[in-house]
Amino acid sequence: MAENFKKSYRFAYLSSLYITIVLTLALSVFLYAQSVLNPIFMIGFVLICYAICFFIIQYRVERFIYRRVRKIYDDIEMLDVNTVEGTPVTTDMRTLIKEVEKFAQQRKTEIETLKIREDYRKEFMGNVSHELKTPLFTVQSYILTLLDGAMNDPAILDKYLNRANKGVERLIYIVNDLDMITKLEVGDLNLNYTNFDIVELVQSVFDLFEMKAAKKNIALTFDMNYTDPILVHADKERIQQVLSNLVVNSIKYGKEDGTTEVSIEDLIRNKTIIRVTDNGEGIAQAHIPRLFERFYRVDKSGSRKEGGSGLGLAIVKHIIEAHHERIYVESDYRVGSEFSFTLEKVKKFPVVDIGTKTA
Repeated sequence: MAENFKKSYRFAYLSSLYITIVLTLALSVFLYAQSVLNPIFMIGFVLICYAICFFIIQYRVERFIYRRVRKIYDDIEMLDVNTVEGTPVTTDMRTLIKEVEKFAQQRKTEIETLKIREDYRKEFMGNVSHELKTPLFTVQSYILTLLDGAMNDPAILDKYLNRANKGVERLIYIVNDLDMITKLEVGDLNLNYTNFDIVELVQSVFDLFEMKAAKKNIALTFDMNYTDPILVHADKERIQQVLSNLVVNSIKYGKEDGTTEVSIEDLIRNKTIIRVTDNGEGIAQAHIPRLFERFYRVDKSGSRKEGGSGLGLAIVKHIIEAHHERIYVESDYRVGSEFSFTLEKVKKFPVVDIGTKTA
């Protein structure tokens, strides 16, 4: 807390001026009535009266107001506020009022932010507990059934152990996704930048989920035939994860006999935008601002039936932002959705053909 004192003379000199004017007028009237009015005497009276009034009032203002203002600054300091450190203690009321109002507005903003974070924390903890307890209870129920005697039947033993194993795999999947998001948020996940063909990577993702899409008769396709490679500069493994999550989502929420289409376009001179479009359920506009939150689900029941950790889009957003790129979403309810993200394009240098000169 600063101990320097910034004096304010405004109140003292104005008050002294008003008092001097009133006393001078009163004395002038009195001396005029006595016929002894002397201009030189009046000038001296004005100067002496103003000086005395100024010093008395200023001294009292400093003594009276400073102690109270000092207490206000001390009370603010008890709140561990850094905004008042290094600022002089002032007796100017207008300056003090502005500082207190600024302080109050900052505290109001902080309180509102804390309330939002607290609501988010409560919702997040509820979602985490729900996501974890479902596979935990599933594993527990199978194990308890086996312990109650079902293990003596080889067929039931094999079936229940496999189901319990799937529950454990789901738990590991959720924990791994949470660990990845945490690393992305704190910047502990290092990105391995390389130059690679984004067309080839999209095709490998299509091949990976071809059977999953075939179960709903969904076609995985490009918007056009890309004959030439399109090179981008990014972490290939992480971008594959981004594409996988987006394609899986389009299959999960896509309609029967639908399509998932990927297009690759030049956005600006050094940027490429990749669009993943489907003609599935679509997303209502009310849900779009929260799509990339952890565990946020548009369809609470349907999405859980489809499986997944509920962290896919959150991971997608963090990976793209870790590349210092942007992700966008556009959707029409019951029409379809489009997720798109940008990547840095590898510069192509022109090939110079140097021919041989003939004599």
